[in-house]
Amino acid sequence: MSVNDRWISAYVEALLAEQGASENTRLSYGRDLITFSDWLARRGSDFERATRADVENYLISCEAEGLAQSTRARRLSSIKQLFRFAFEEGWRGDNPAIQIKGPGRAKRLPKTLTEEEVSRLLEAARETGRTPDDRLRNTALMEVLYATGLRVTELVSLPVSAVRGDPRLILVRGKGNKERMVPLSPPARAAVAAWLEVRDAAEDRARKEGGKASPFLFPSSSKAGHFTRVGFYQLIKDVAVRAGVMPSKVTPHTLRHAFATHLLANGADLRAIQTLLGHADLSTTEIYTHVLDERLKELVLTHHPLADG
Repeated sequence: MSVNDRWISAYVEALLAEQGASENTRLSYGRDLITFSDWLARRGSDFERATRADVENYLISCEAEGLAQSTRARRLSSIKQLFRFAFEEGWRGDNPAIQIKGPGRAKRLPKTLTEEEVSRLLEAARETGRTPDDRLRNTALMEVLYATGLRVTELVSLPVSAVRGDPRLILVRGKGNKERMVPLSPPARAAVAAWLEVRDAAEDRARKEGGKASPFLFPSSSKAGHFTRVGFYQLIKDVAVRAGVMPSKVTPHTLRHAFATHLLANGADLRAIQTLLGHADLSTTEIYTHVLDERLKELVLTHHPLADG
């Protein structure tokens, strides 16, 4: 076995043992490193002797091949991590890739939905579910998500105490245990009130049978004790089918994006949206201005009287 093969094998094993990396991740890193190994071998070199210039020339060759920016960024990441691992193992006294800056990843604009599509989804939620109680829960889930822009984990794990007393604002605990206040729209408040009636009645029945009260707005028999992220993902696809909206367009995150984009389109302040979404950095929120710009451009190109000229 060559030096390069030994390094790749040991590094990929470490990915599993130390980071719990998935099989796909390990295969991806392995392929990237084999490609770099072959490139070095054709030049009479290997991982032990590779220099910073070798890594830079390899990246130039990748660009010349026409590889996507994201592919080149991933390959550099694989190489950097291999050499860092080799340095920590004492196989090399330096890391030749440590100061190399890659091409980065192109920022993709988040997919979003039109206001009309969201209206159809909210209507469809009222008809989605096996029982009347399920349909009330599903309506509440969808209305709260669009009204607040919550992350899906924040939504499904909402404590029932947050919505007691028909509040216009609810307290949410988000990433990094940070708390923020988000508003509930009148339709969301109505949906929550209707759901609370049947939820509380079911909880009362469970308590009489010796069960414990759930602290969650959307309780379930899952290990976590609340409606799961996977369950909500499946639900939102069912709602999309019923609404006649392409299921591939609809995820919990696209509804969060729709919340932000629609607020911005209707004149909301960017910093207010940042606060509502729980973004630590305004630059994360600013992507929605680009989404809006793209939507406006599309409207002009589609509907301007000279668009066909």
